[in-house]
Amino acid sequence: MIQAQQSVTQRSTKRVSRTRPGDVATYLVLAALSLFCLIPFAWLFEGAFDPKASLYLQLPSRLTLDNFERAFNQSGALTLLVNSLIMALGAVVIVVICASLAGYTLSRLQFRGKRALMYGILLAQLIPVTATIVPIYSIFIALHLVDTYQGMILILATYQLPLALWIMKSFFDAVPPEIEEAAWTDGAGRFRAIYAIIVPLALPGVSAAALFTFINAWGEFTLPLILLSSQDKLPLSLGIYRSFQAYYLVDYGQLTAMSLLYMAPSLLFFLVTRRYLTRVTVVGATAG
Repeated sequence: MIQAQQSVTQRSTKRVSRTRPGDVATYLVLAALSLFCLIPFAWLFEGAFDPKASLYLQLPSRLTLDNFERAFNQSGALTLLVNSLIMALGAVVIVVICASLAGYTLSRLQFRGKRALMYGILLAQLIPVTATIVPIYSIFIALHLVDTYQGMILILATYQLPLALWIMKSFFDAVPPEIEEAAWTDGAGRFRAIYAIIVPLALPGVSAAALFTFINAWGEFTLPLILLSSQDKLPLSLGIYRSFQAYYLVDYGQLTAMSLLYMAPSLLFFLVTRRYLTRVTVVGATAG
């Protein structure tokens, strides 16, 4: 027993002695970079509750919620927040439905030109918004979709659909076809097999597609700036931008409070979907 304890002590001593100066330097650099990245978030949290918030990071004399009150009463943060949620969640619903159907089709069916179609979809994702904003605006004028919720939801979903389709196809490829064939044998139709069996098995893909769609749609700035004009339909991203237009007239307390409100839905959406991102359902299904 004593010899075993001595051997354990010797091994732990060797591990400690193996710590090299280069490792210590690496950890110090990583810690410094982490601190540098956390400083903006510390400024946001400090300024949101500081009655004398300024451009510089400082310890508040007291904590207050007056900044949030001004954000809701003066800047209409609640209306801006609701507008952003309507557009982002509407885009998520459209993208998840369309990407599920298209991803399943591209995963299961074989046809001529499939590879070219997939790369063409990926190429559409790489085209920047600014390169196509003029024809998009012309189409929206013709369809009477300018300055409407419907138009914003459709265009946000359109831009997020290619990436979501690739994600869904990859997860459908990981689902064994034998599971679907067993459902057909039991009398289930194709659509029932997709939504009752295949989609639940591909929930990590659905969650990933929904998460990326929500985050990208929530943070979109250029499209609402061009396609929306009514003050009561603007998203929160434009509300923050308009409060920061005049450099010498910025209310930093109100600005940081609106920034925290802007961050909160993305964090909550991630917390809701993250438990599906790591769920390995296909392994459990095939093992059973």
